[in-house]
Amino acid sequence: MAEFYLHGNPADPRILLESRASQKADAEGAKLTGPTWEPVQIPYEGTTLPGYFYKADNSGKPLPTLIFHGGLDSSLEELFYFGAAPAARRGYNCLTFDGPGQGAPIREQKLYHRYDWEAVVTPAVDYALSRTDVNGDRLALMGMSLGGYFAARAAAFEHRFRAAVFFNGLYNAHESIRSSMPKEAIAALDAGNPIQCEEITYNAMQNDTNLRWAVTQGVWSFGASGLADYLSTKSKAFTTEGVAGQIRCPCLVLDGAGDILVGGGQAQEMYDSLQAPKQLVRFTSEDGAGNHCESGALAYKDEVVFNWLDETLQVHDDRSS
Repeated sequence: MAEFYLHGNPADPRILLESRASQKADAEGAKLTGPTWEPVQIPYEGTTLPGYFYKADNSGKPLPTLIFHGGLDSSLEELFYFGAAPAARRGYNCLTFDGPGQGAPIREQKLYHRYDWEAVVTPAVDYALSRTDVNGDRLALMGMSLGGYFAARAAAFEHRFRAAVFFNGLYNAHESIRSSMPKEAIAALDAGNPIQCEEITYNAMQNDTNLRWAVTQGVWSFGASGLADYLSTKSKAFTTEGVAGQIRCPCLVLDGAGDILVGGGQAQEMYDSLQAPKQLVRFTSEDGAGNHCESGALAYKDEVVFNWLDETLQVHDDRSS
């Protein structure tokens, strides 16, 4: 968390200092936990992406497996808490990784977010299916936050998944990003005045921590030259419009009624655009999970997700035999 608000200055040496400290601490924890936490390197376009393969057990038997990645600001280390831990408890292997724009790849290799996330996920699928402890007939994908868009985009082109979870549903990330900015700034940008757009936004950032973080994180992780480039160019292709209908596997779309980061009916739009078997689950303040990515009640979210995966992948057939 010490590194979270430093990205307004990508040259700040504390970014690498703190992120490497986090990676080292997590790696030491993995060693102490034992062989079910396996650090891996996923081949990717002439380099590798760091990951962990969390085994449900040491039996070596092919088990249902969840491939899980994050979103705008995710790091490999946090993915354990948001998906890998509950997966292992429910009898699933879980492969997590940092993609471009996330964790170590952006900090160490200057790899920025890309809209065609299937190019990132397909190597992860190739790696997972190379393992004898992965049941390829029960392979699922889940993406968190902006990863809800990433996972949907990947599933539209990578058809080896038997189920996909959009945590949360994000139909058009470009429009979601624009809606998080001051309305006057977007109006100026659309009127052809990017300088005024930046002035309005940067003034508002002085008294709005959420906006200040969203802008600096977005510009940095998308590799944009500035706010106008981020809003008009770098993020423009980040939409599932025209491709969501190509998803073939069953899909679970999650939605938080009080989500201030990914709202505006994005999950409903995603659900409506799907042609595959689908289910939409909306979480509220009454169940404690209405916040962004259901952060107020993760155990309840996990119950919903893995109950759906059990039913969709028919994993109970394996467990009863």
